[in-house]
Amino acid sequence: MAVAKPSDHPQFFLMPPPPGRSRESTIRLDGTGRFLHDGEPVEHEGVARAMHTWIARHPIDGRFILVNGYDWTYFAVDDVPFFVESVSGTRDEPELVLSDGSSEPWRADDLYEGDDAALYTWVKHASEGGPFLAKFQPGAQLTLERFLEERDGEPLVVVRGHALPLGRRRDVEPLRPLAKS
Repeated sequence: MAVAKPSDHPQFFLMPPPPGRSRESTIRLDGTGRFLHDGEPVEHEGVARAMHTWIARHPIDGRFILVNGYDWTYFAVDDVPFFVESVSGTRDEPELVLSDGSSEPWRADDLYEGDDAALYTWVKHASEGGPFLAKFQPGAQLTLERFLEERDGEPLVVVRGHALPLGRRRDVEPLRPLAKS
């Protein structure tokens, strides 16, 4: 039987912060997937890994938050909230391994190239607050080798029987938090 956490209560996100505290923070997730606090990297690997699992959207204002079930705070996201760490599986059943430790089937038709040849895809379609944009870490991009083909001199990513041109760009604006009111 699962133990109820305060975040399971419908009023949790309406409650004021603890006395003397604020819901605003100086925590930031940079474009490489690294958390910073007061401009300094979060060095403790376990804390950083946990923070990746706490990423969500505030259910009322849509801003990015870190929520651990007992408390929450706003934080800044420079590029995307999630990162693809690797791609496993086969061309017919590829799985993305994400920065929060989860994995999910890859919907490769969501793949596109952003700035500096970085690859992006949408993830967590079924989650509350989702879908979220995720950026492939450089190592994850290297794991795409087995999904690549060349046809008529054009590089393609082949997944689930679909061949997608690599390098196609989309004018997709990542889901950004709503402005503070």
